[in-house]
Amino acid sequence: MTVRLTGVRKAFRGRTVLDDIDLEIRPGRVSAILGPNGSGKTTLIKMVLGLVRPDAGTIGIGGQPINGDHAYRARIGYMPQAARFPENLTGREILAMLEDLRGPGVPVDRSLIDAFDLEPELDKPVRTLSGGNRQKVSAVTAFLFRPELVILDEPTAGLDPIASGVLKDRIREERAHGRTIVLTGHVLSEVEQLADDIIVLLDGGVLFAGPLGELRARTQETSLERAVASLLLKRGLKEAA
Repeated sequence: MTVRLTGVRKAFRGRTVLDDIDLEIRPGRVSAILGPNGSGKTTLIKMVLGLVRPDAGTIGIGGQPINGDHAYRARIGYMPQAARFPENLTGREILAMLEDLRGPGVPVDRSLIDAFDLEPELDKPVRTLSGGNRQKVSAVTAFLFRPELVILDEPTAGLDPIASGVLKDRIREERAHGRTIVLTGHVLSEVEQLADDIIVLLDGGVLFAGPLGELRARTQETSLERAVASLLLKRGLKEAA
């Protein structure tokens, strides 16, 4: 499912957060959205989710403009950086609630429960779960309905190395099945293991958008961390000149 943003602008209280954004996020690839704090990453994700409306421009999902129609959300899985669930419910009750909301006949994929070895934790109230186990529940919900587009905000934050590896494997599997994967992350060494395409935002604009290999070639850096740093440094030098 392709995501297209054309001429997208957004301002809050007179401050421009995103300015004339043109992007295409393609299926069968992992696209990483990177940038300093305040660069517009969160706002961009909220727009794709339909939680924030652009002041100008269009956003298309699967070839159709959003235009206030939220039915497309059923095709999206979302894992926020810090999920908030009803504290008194158990993980199992949360999953059952989500399935009830979707209605009968919707395919469900619970395979991450076994992969995370999460079954023993599902009957405990969410308020008693560790941060890592909350993240696991959040990951399960993101992939539960076999979404065509999966948005993962700092997905490995709080996960131990084994659980992190499980989630990375799942992301690769979904990519192999043609899903569209969008992720953010500050640990660029982990992002580099997964991303096919890199989008770097700075001050509300697109500093770079393209394949990881193209970014490496442009900056003549082999690591993603050094390549992004090089981009930001060159931009800073240009503005200072």
